[in-house]
Amino acid sequence: MSKRLLAFLVVSHLAIGFFGFALGIYTLPILSAPPAPTAQQVTNAVSDVQYSAQFTRDLADSDTLHWGEGEVTIGNNAITLMGELAPGPSYKLYLAKEFVETEAKFKQLKSQMALVGDVKTFDNFVVNLPSDVDPSQYNTVIVWCESFNEFITAAKYR
Repeated sequence: MSKRLLAFLVVSHLAIGFFGFALGIYTLPILSAPPAPTAQQVTNAVSDVQYSAQFTRDLADSDTLHWGEGEVTIGNNAITLMGELAPGPSYKLYLAKEFVETEAKFKQLKSQMALVGDVKTFDNFVVNLPSDVDPSQYNTVIVWCESFNEFITAAKYR
């Protein structure tokens, strides 16, 4: 076997292996996600809506793989989304006192934010508010990927 053929085989197999690994990272959260809440479940979860906002795809650090769209509602007991998020692992929901739409700004302000909880579904979600988090003390809701330190989306609600 020639050195050129051997080099080609090694490179091509590594490329295929990398592609398969990346595809697995992308699809695993989709395959392992619990069933998304229905529209009725989302509506019922926040019967006391205090604020609402829109996730949009046109934020500075949103891109083809990192985005969200739909209506976010904030109540006394839960934050909900009637919409979609780009699939990914280890999404967290935060509240911030300042609008954030970049990874750099998120990292800069993270210590001042309130961690609300895990986002486990990508079509609609319901995340219960911890008792020590008061949404009126914040103005922005953010979805962040902890695994890859990636900004997903944000919406200013007041």
